[in-house]
Amino acid sequence: MRQRVVVVGAGVIGLTSAVRLAEVGHRVDVVAAEPPQATTSAVAGALWGPWLVEPRERVLPWAAHTLRVLGELADHPSSGVRVATGVEVSRMSYDPPDWADLLPDRTPCTAEEIPQGYSQGFRYSAPLADMPVHLDYLLTRLRAAGGTLTIQRLTSLDQASTDPRAVIVNCSGIGARQLVPDTALFPVRGYHVVTTNPGLTEFLEADTEDPVDLLAIYPHGDHVILGGTAEPEVWDRARDDAIAAAIVARCVRLEPRLANATVIEHRVGLRPTRPAIRVEAERSALGRLVIHNYGHSGAGVSLGWGCAEEVVSFVSAAGF
Repeated sequence: MRQRVVVVGAGVIGLTSAVRLAEVGHRVDVVAAEPPQATTSAVAGALWGPWLVEPRERVLPWAAHTLRVLGELADHPSSGVRVATGVEVSRMSYDPPDWADLLPDRTPCTAEEIPQGYSQGFRYSAPLADMPVHLDYLLTRLRAAGGTLTIQRLTSLDQASTDPRAVIVNCSGIGARQLVPDTALFPVRGYHVVTTNPGLTEFLEADTEDPVDLLAIYPHGDHVILGGTAEPEVWDRARDDAIAAAIVARCVRLEPRLANATVIEHRVGLRPTRPAIRVEAERSALGRLVIHNYGHSGAGVSLGWGCAEEVVSFVSAAGF
């Protein structure tokens, strides 16, 4: 049965959930404090790889499903997704992550492929999304399925709709800290620098042995996204030239061709982080079905389509 659903949040988690719900026939309205291009999702690199999120027994199926969907989207240039090849390197030996088996071409790097100063590396291919393009694609797809987007800042989830029968899908990211409220949720600031592309085609991720200062290079055609930071409990989204300069310097040391690149933009977002991703259904005090889908930290792109399928299943199980 066609059900009225209000999705709160217009980042990648909210839009993928909204698209899936609309495309199976529900009437979907997205209500968000910020438009897609102003969300943390727009800041992302965004290479598939479900690092450092729990619970793993749920994360891996979500990741596998999302990997398949993003692979299919890579056949459509308007999606902003392509399958990219690159390497991740480290100064010390480490066991492959638990999702490595989902990437059949993941192989150890040859000695020639490992930069000076690093001892181990792996080469693989994975979906890489140009997030501003990808978010526009998702919004276009939502509207084609009859969905809408309204920009409105809420102070509670119940404000999302005056219809008591409407299902609320909470994809509010860091906003869930106040809207739920959920004090287990905290921001991890991510700072990226966008530069012109001096000819790079492959991504590169390196272990800096520092949980705050990251090192990643993600080429997207005419521009490159350089990362980055992972700063827990930092709420500030303002430009910081010192942080940006340090990011560029780290990346230039690893990829000298970036020395002559021009900085185009600073991108700052707040990754919504909690001990475990929350994807579950409950009844509000008003008896309304509320489905939570938030807390993905930096793995929203890697898990979005899998989590969206679970949201669809919750609506179906409610008997609408």
